[in-house]
Amino acid sequence: MDWQTMLFQFLGGLGLFLFAIKFMGDGLQKAAGDRLREILDRFTTNPLMGVLVGILVTVLIQSSSGTTVITVGLVSAGFMKLRQAIGVIMGANIGTTITAFIIGFDVGTYAYPIMALGAVLLFFFKKSSIQNIGQVLFGFAGLFIGLEMMGDGMKPLRDWETFIDITVSFSDYPILGVVAGTLFTVVVQSSSATVGILQGLYDEGLIPLSGALPVLFGDNIGTTITAVLAALGASIVARRAAAAHVLFNIIGTVIFMLILPLFTHYVEWISGVLNLDQKMQIAFAHGTFNVVNTIIQLPFVGAIAYIVTKIVPGEDTTIEYGAKHLDRTLIEQSPSIALGQAKQEVVRMGEFAVRGLQESMDYLFTMDSKHVGITEQLEEAINNLDRVTTEYLVVLSKESLSGADSKLHHSLFDNIRDIERIGDHVENLVELTQYKETHRVKFSDEAELELKEMFNLVLDTVSLAIMALEKQSKDFANGVIQNEDRIDELERVLRKRHILRLNNGECSGSAGIVFADIISNLERIGDHAVNIADSILEENN
Repeated sequence: MDWQTMLFQFLGGLGLFLFAIKFMGDGLQKAAGDRLREILDRFTTNPLMGVLVGILVTVLIQSSSGTTVITVGLVSAGFMKLRQAIGVIMGANIGTTITAFIIGFDVGTYAYPIMALGAVLLFFFKKSSIQNIGQVLFGFAGLFIGLEMMGDGMKPLRDWETFIDITVSFSDYPILGVVAGTLFTVVVQSSSATVGILQGLYDEGLIPLSGALPVLFGDNIGTTITAVLAALGASIVARRAAAAHVLFNIIGTVIFMLILPLFTHYVEWISGVLNLDQKMQIAFAHGTFNVVNTIIQLPFVGAIAYIVTKIVPGEDTTIEYGAKHLDRTLIEQSPSIALGQAKQEVVRMGEFAVRGLQESMDYLFTMDSKHVGITEQLEEAINNLDRVTTEYLVVLSKESLSGADSKLHHSLFDNIRDIERIGDHVENLVELTQYKETHRVKFSDEAELELKEMFNLVLDTVSLAIMALEKQSKDFANGVIQNEDRIDELERVLRKRHILRLNNGECSGSAGIVFADIISNLERIGDHAVNIADSILEENN
């Protein structure tokens, strides 16, 4: 037995299969447009809708892990509640079975001409929509060529007695099959790949059905590792979503292991009725497992959410990205109240900006990377509120407003722009700190004290500007103007001190550049705070 040829052919086929799955999924995602996250956000109003959306998105991107990672991100961001996320995760498990059904159809004969067609569309057409179709076709064909390579590599195993004994032991000791399927999928990080390999083994007669099914159950447990990895370092609620994914598949596996003889008979019966070949038998078993598992557990979403809350204790610290105050029905019924609601959302944007500035300051002085994730979430929340609140104000502009309301309406547009720019500068501050960390740039003790002084002054100024906006207070607005004078003066003083340190050799050139960029961004944040204060003073005048 030529082990080297077998191993190289199998690993090469596995590599091509994994690449093809990802390449095809990326092409499908591009063809569908970059709206998958929006679909998940908008249509997962309840667990049942979550299941349907989870199926749809997973079919589109050909990766249950991808859907689950997106879902974990949305939960972490506050776009989605835990109960909704559990529904999406259940749907993702059903959606991933589509790959097994695709593999079950014997189109391998046409794989090479399909790949050639995909290559033509990819390389000889400039239109992105045609290139996306080419990418899908190329990946689709690569999937079957990879499977064929793995199958050819595994064929000699049918004569190897040790391998036969191992696969037979999966029938005698099904728990070994579950463990093997779990571990292999954890390593490969693609249940589609491991199910495809299982289909090949079963098709070649290298494993009996009673041994293949436990491995199939293990594949479903193993695929949860991606969600677990995505949730590491994320918020508590994101870790709960990942735990729900693991729990869902473990519960399903326990249920089906208890009825394994009955389920084996079912697969044999359905195979006879529908005249299924070996690969399609595994596909039907995979589909049945996930559909039935979802039907059984969907009514208990609340219980699953409760269990994972106990497993992963702690207080939720998610940021609510969605608008809390915008009600479209108020626009026609009472434009003045609708305007007040819009102002509340702008104030929320401002509060996110203040918190983002605080997090960027904490990151600079503690170098704790958790602050980076929070600032990224806050920036995304600001951008989302910028979009939805601006749209709301545009619709509101068509209604009749009083003179005072018209002034407020106009200034809110400006306030939104200034707050969004503050968020951008906060992002710059985080990137500068990351540069400092990556390049091991050191500040002198004096420089750190100076930066703390300026950070605190700017933080107070932005907080005062948002309070002035919320209360429409001239006193707070005037306080912002006074603080801005201090910020400008402090920036000039710090620049002079910074140049002196450079000249005296107390500070490196790279540290000087980062220092100068930080105080420049802080000064610009102060300018945007003044713009907010000026708009309030103009309204009151």
